[in-house]
Amino acid sequence: MATAKSLNQTSNFINRELSWLRFNTRVLSEAQNKNNPLLERLKFIAIYGTNLDEFYMVRVAGLKRLYTAGIAESSADGLTPKEQLDEIRNYINKEQKLLESCYYEIKESLSKEGLLIKDYKEADKKQKEELQDYFLNHLYPIIVPIAVDATHPFPHLNNLSYVLALKLQNIENENEIKFGMARISRMLPGFIKLDDMYFRTDSVVAEFIHELFPGFRALSLTAFRVTRNADMEIEEEEADDFLALMTEGLKSRRKGEIIRLQIEQSEDLELKSFITNYIKIEQEDIYECKMPMNSNVLWEIVGNKNFAHLTFSNYTPKILPPLDLEADIFTILDTQDVLFYQPYESFDPVVHFIQSAAKDPEVFSIRMTLYRVGKNSPIVKALIEAAENGKQVTALVELKARFDEENNLHWAKALEDAGAHVIYGVPGLKVHAKIALVIKSIGRELKEYVHLSTGNYNPSTARIYTDISYMTSKREFTQDATKFFHTLSGFSHKSKLSTLFAAPLQIKPKILELIDGEAKKGSDGRIILKVNAIVDTDVILALYKASNAGVKIDLIVRGVCCLRPGIKNVSENIRVISIVGKYLEHARIFYFKHSQTQIYFASADLMPRNLERRVELMTPIFEQALSDKLFGILKIQIEDTIRAHELQENGEYKKLSSKDGDKTISSQKFLEDYTNTIFNTLKHKEESKAKKLSRRIFKES
Repeated sequence: MATAKSLNQTSNFINRELSWLRFNTRVLSEAQNKNNPLLERLKFIAIYGTNLDEFYMVRVAGLKRLYTAGIAESSADGLTPKEQLDEIRNYINKEQKLLESCYYEIKESLSKEGLLIKDYKEADKKQKEELQDYFLNHLYPIIVPIAVDATHPFPHLNNLSYVLALKLQNIENENEIKFGMARISRMLPGFIKLDDMYFRTDSVVAEFIHELFPGFRALSLTAFRVTRNADMEIEEEEADDFLALMTEGLKSRRKGEIIRLQIEQSEDLELKSFITNYIKIEQEDIYECKMPMNSNVLWEIVGNKNFAHLTFSNYTPKILPPLDLEADIFTILDTQDVLFYQPYESFDPVVHFIQSAAKDPEVFSIRMTLYRVGKNSPIVKALIEAAENGKQVTALVELKARFDEENNLHWAKALEDAGAHVIYGVPGLKVHAKIALVIKSIGRELKEYVHLSTGNYNPSTARIYTDISYMTSKREFTQDATKFFHTLSGFSHKSKLSTLFAAPLQIKPKILELIDGEAKKGSDGRIILKVNAIVDTDVILALYKASNAGVKIDLIVRGVCCLRPGIKNVSENIRVISIVGKYLEHARIFYFKHSQTQIYFASADLMPRNLERRVELMTPIFEQALSDKLFGILKIQIEDTIRAHELQENGEYKKLSSKDGDKTISSQKFLEDYTNTIFNTLKHKEESKAKKLSRRIFKES
């Protein structure tokens, strides 16, 4: 039996940042996977690049700040900030060649399908005329030529600025060499589309540089892109006006220190020196690229409807009983709880829940937490309508939701203008819980309804993120919901809930208690956890202890996993898989075989920030049928052999295949087919058959 000390050795932990990089490698592996449709492969390259941008803006920026401050404190795995930065740079440099090779292979394959990605020089005469016309009418008025000399200082470049650096020669005086730039706004498209041909915007701008700098010709040019520290530090305790403070924080994000420079490969060393002389950055943080650096522009191509056959088959989320009935949603919830799994089942009932509350004359109050709601949110519009109709509307709009701050500021102001009571967050904590409470006044009685979820109130992401939605009118849940909102709008954030579990006080102790409960059952113990990340050291050590006691543990971890499986006398009973596919696995579901309540779902991941520095909610599921449904989802996922990657003891991931199991299963495709089957069976009015099918598929074997 391993001791607590031996379990806590640095070699038993995987570095958080390197684990994240391996997650992004799994995203890249989907771009490499030739079984995926071509445009889906291109989409995974876009996702890979966007992920890496955010990783640099936040995680690398944080490490660089620690290193600059001279802090040598190591993480649980023993690596110092400097060592982590070195590992990150080595990892990305090695992977960049793989990324570029993959991109050009996909580009070539798309051209064979008739969808072409080209530079200006590859255009024919007619296309060049069209591109010139586009430049003069759409690009020339917007792109600002920037001279850099004694009277024209090098300009400030905002985060993720994309720029053409230019070495220019005076046509009338060939000895006069100047350096300048043309900044390509992020508001401009990355490609100019002519039929099914996509011409890179930067290549068109490059061709007509003489129009921007009359009297000069371009001797050489190269594109570059800067990434800045985008992690805002907000001193909430010193703020009289938090809205104004956040607005200032967003402005300061554009001016954060430059932490990465991506530059197009060029043979002109003088031009490269021009850039690096002004952009002060360590040589190790300069990455030379052969492919488009702003890979987010690839989304423009992925969305081409003429090539829908090169994407995953379209799936329409379904509304299943009892929500498919014409009955009022509150009437349904008066008699039964409802649990559904998005995006296989539609998010529309959640939108309908809030819209119905806004219109229902008996609804007195609506209270919600809003973390990432998206643009043109029908839910926020319903809240505005409710407030304008005189209903009591309380909305906690989390202004600290990273990279959604600006959008949330907009909605917070709109809600306030409508007369809603808006809370901007909780001092020192992010509110990441997903909950809505509707209170009806029926005569002298109050009737309450609550919605709890693992995902955001965002209809757009609800079509691509897998999440749990649970609706109930049970008193034990609605009472806790009321108490929860009272803590958000009041001063005290230390009250405990009775049925729900709230972080930062309750979730972590409960998780540890549940793990320990299984550990006491020895080899009869069973734990299955589905999360986005496992980082918390206390949770990892508890799982190691349970594994040592003989408990069989399956972990479905989409992203970062600092737990190292398969170590003898430490974690040999723990299996970790990650599923990367058509949908982003976002639900958090916890199963403990011997707990009185076996199944829970949560808004929280098993990370210190979620368990100790955020307001989160964990929900127990008491009703057997709903518990079975969630267990069935877990069971299908741990049997996945198509989209699953299994974490090895050395920290690497192995892509599973049908050879690794008795069956060939893609859990995401299985759940699409299963939901379609249930829906079609019900459409033919075979309700009893649908129920039997549901029970058979989700039955524990």
